[in-house]
Amino acid sequence: MAVSSSTVFDCIVIGAGIQGSFTAYHLAKNQQKTLLLEQFPLPHSRGSSHGQTRIIRRAYAEDFYTYMMEESYQLWAELERESGIKLYRKTGLLLIAPAGNEEFESVCTNMAQTQTPWEQLTQEQLKLKYPGLFLKPGEVACCDYDGGVLSADKALRAVQEQFQKMGGVIKDGQKVKHIQPGPVVTVTTTFSAYEANKLVITAGPWAQRVLSPLDLELPLKICFHGGNEADPEQREIPAKHIQIQDIQILCKFISEYLPGLHPEPAVIEQCMYTNTPDNNFILDHHPLYKNIIIGSGFSGHGFKLSPLVGKILSELALGKQHSYDLKPFQITRFKTPMQSSL
Repeated sequence: MAVSSSTVFDCIVIGAGIQGSFTAYHLAKNQQKTLLLEQFPLPHSRGSSHGQTRIIRRAYAEDFYTYMMEESYQLWAELERESGIKLYRKTGLLLIAPAGNEEFESVCTNMAQTQTPWEQLTQEQLKLKYPGLFLKPGEVACCDYDGGVLSADKALRAVQEQFQKMGGVIKDGQKVKHIQPGPVVTVTTTFSAYEANKLVITAGPWAQRVLSPLDLELPLKICFHGGNEADPEQREIPAKHIQIQDIQILCKFISEYLPGLHPEPAVIEQCMYTNTPDNNFILDHHPLYKNIIIGSGFSGHGFKLSPLVGKILSELALGKQHSYDLKPFQITRFKTPMQSSL
C-alpha cells in the first residue's frame, strides 16, 4: 500500500494519556515530526490519566524517584508558563506511619539528602498544625511541604495543546490493529497506516495487548487501585459493585484520623492502574527492536513524574544520552519469562 507524506513521521507515539502526551511533546520540542495516536475519541475516561486531580510529592522511599522529582517539578512549572494555566496547587503532604517503620525512615532520609522542604513532627507539633487530625499511640508523622495537587484533566489538555502548537499531530478514535517492525515501523489503525523511524508505546492498560504480537510478554497486572484485577475492555461496572471493600477502608481511615469529617465519599471515580511486580516503571527499548520504545507499568504513581518520563522516553527514541540511571526501569530486571494475566 502506498503511503502518502501525510502518513510518514519521524516518530509515532501510541497512547495519548499523560505519559504518551508528554513524550510526544518532548519529541516535538526536538523538532521531530510526531504523530500521537489514541484509540478513543478525546477526551475520555477509559485509561489512567483522567479525573480532576492527582497528588505530587517528593516523599518517596526510593531515592531515585525523590531525585527525579526535582526536575519533574521544574517541567510542570515550564508547562504552566507555556500554557498560561495553573496546574499545581501547593498544599503540603502529610505522611503517617508506625514508629520505626523502615519505609517511613527511608522517605525522611531521602528528603533530607535532597534538601526537600520537610519536617518530622512530634505529636504536640501535629496537634498545633493539624488540630483536626488524630494519631494513634506509637505513630509518627512528617510533612513534605512542596507536596500538593495537580489538575489532571487540565494538565492533559494543556500538554496536548502545546504539542499541537509545535506542529504535532493527534489522531484520536484510531485503534491500533497491527504493528510491523523494521527499520521503518508501520502502524496500521482502524482508519489508516502510518510510518515512522521510531515508535513509542505508552498504551497504559492496553500495553500487553499491543506488545504481545511483538513477541514481548511483560509482567503487567491491570487493577483498580490496589484492588482487583480488571480487563480494560470491561471496566464499566455498576456503581454499587465498585470496590466496596476499598471504600470501607478509606471510610475507616477518615473516621479514625479525621473524626470531624463525614467519612462517606461524595464522589466515586474509577482509575486503572497497570502494575509491575516491583511497582517501578518500564522505560526501555524493546529487546528485539531497538527503534521501538516502551513506557509502561506506572503502578499508580506515574502522573507526577510524567513530564520527566516523557523526556526520558524521547531521549531513548532519539538515542540521546540518558539524563538518569535507567537500571531500575529496564525490562531485563524481570529475570524469568512471565506471562500477562490477561
